[in-house]
Amino acid sequence: MAKKPDTATPERPGRIKQLRMIAQIIKQANPKGMPIVYASVLGTFVVCVVIGLVTGWIWYALLIGLMLAVTVGLVVFGQLAQRAQYSMLHGQLGAAAAILDGMRGNWDVTPAVAVNRDQDVVHRVVGYPGIVLVSEGPGSRVQKMLLAEKKRVQRVAIDVPVYDVQCGDADNQIPLAKLQRHLMKLPRNLKKPAVAEVKYRLRALPQTLPVPKGPVPRGARMPRGPKMR
Repeated sequence: MAKKPDTATPERPGRIKQLRMIAQIIKQANPKGMPIVYASVLGTFVVCVVIGLVTGWIWYALLIGLMLAVTVGLVVFGQLAQRAQYSMLHGQLGAAAAILDGMRGNWDVTPAVAVNRDQDVVHRVVGYPGIVLVSEGPGSRVQKMLLAEKKRVQRVAIDVPVYDVQCGDADNQIPLAKLQRHLMKLPRNLKKPAVAEVKYRLRALPQTLPVPKGPVPRGARMPRGPKMR
């Protein structure tokens, strides 16, 4: 009898393997990153031990110091990993969409709802503040895109607040590293049912396709909108 093909799905990497992969990313972005993590762990543990020797509660200090050192190390490790992610995504097309897609909470991100010939993009985010349009590109070019997309969105979301944010390194733009924080500071204008209603309304909008730079060759098909995570 012929053997049945193995249809088992590949296993996901374990937690330790994931931490090693993230550590490699931190090393690439900042060679001093992992030594900082080790120093924070060791320094926290040493401080707790010294306090235990002074107070005479050494065994309690060892136990608390071990737990506290691991906690501090994980916090520092997470912050360095986030900075490494920002440095790797900086300057890449769709970087803002990747950062927005990782936001915690009730946020719905639709990447590249508008794209021009210069590969400037506008992403749409729906959350408690309302609708947020986030652009990537020079301000002189994306301002017209934001205004056009804002008018298009307001056709179906008449009474919903619409914000526009320019992501970039120029003046009056929000840096990539501060983009999530900027959106979290926006006022909470909608409740959860209203957010779901806005998402439903936006489905009525026709999908726009990115326009390639230069003439379109004969027989070529227009590409679909990029899927970013």
